[in-house]
Amino acid sequence: MRGIKTFFFFALIAIETGFPKAIGAAEPILPVEFRLTRITDSWEKYSTILSFGRGQTLALVDDGCKLSMPEWNTKDEGRPKVLVSYDSVDGDNDPKHEGKGYHGSTIGIPSSINYKGKQGVAYNNQVAVIRGLECCHCNASDGKTLAAALQWIVDNHEKYHITTVNLAPVDDKEHSEPVKSEIDEKLSALRKRNVWVSAPSGNHNFTKGISWPACQTDCFAIGAVKPSKDEIYLDRSAKISLLVPASATSSSNAIACGAAMLLREGIEKSGYDWKMDGKNLPEAMLAIMQKTGVMVHDTATGRDFRRLDMLAALNHVFAKVK
Repeated sequence: MRGIKTFFFFALIAIETGFPKAIGAAEPILPVEFRLTRITDSWEKYSTILSFGRGQTLALVDDGCKLSMPEWNTKDEGRPKVLVSYDSVDGDNDPKHEGKGYHGSTIGIPSSINYKGKQGVAYNNQVAVIRGLECCHCNASDGKTLAAALQWIVDNHEKYHITTVNLAPVDDKEHSEPVKSEIDEKLSALRKRNVWVSAPSGNHNFTKGISWPACQTDCFAIGAVKPSKDEIYLDRSAKISLLVPASATSSSNAIACGAAMLLREGIEKSGYDWKMDGKNLPEAMLAIMQKTGVMVHDTATGRDFRRLDMLAALNHVFAKVK
């Protein structure tokens, strides 16, 4: 009887929202990493239940973007991939690279690409491209313009349906504690508004600290395991929230942001009571990813961390569907 009720529940979702487009011949942009995290398995199992990012916008906060790239200058069923753009450095809407910028043109690909048969985690999402500083390799003095970028998201997250923020910069230092900076109040405001914000931990094999802004209190720090196996590497400390396989933690974080969008939709579609997992939705989603993730022991620090398992997280929230 429970199985029949579950079938009709999912059928009702499909009727009300429209079935997502079938994956068909599309391929994951990072096949090895997506296989280890069971993202591709999630696409297959939930293909008629989830829309994989549709209706959500991911804010990419980095050093600018070349919007003329075909990956970003495209539409899907009339919806532009880039919904909106902003430059908090110059105070205009043109986020083009200036100075030393280069990174922001590609940081959204693992999470969001849907181009020529290649797909990111939440491939049906839209993105808000925000230039928040001159170069992704930064320092805490860039907090002023990053704070302005985050304030723009606070002011506009409802208007543009921004649910998730990829805060991509790294200062390449080994911080064991948060660094007092101008972004702190903005991070707290976004957390209270149920907006997920995460940042890469850094790529120097530090074991006692991680980069700013990932080290900040209201920012989830995303570390890495090697792409093909659960062996932790790159920067980590007790502040690490989640591990994701990738060749650099900027890609780990990009995948985590896409995963957060899928899990958010799973919680909404299933009716899962996330309040038993955290005092706000981002903290609850992280708790679910951690409890369903794969345990990874780090011999260098003696710490245990959790690696993302997308399918297990989605199965967890749908398990109580009646």
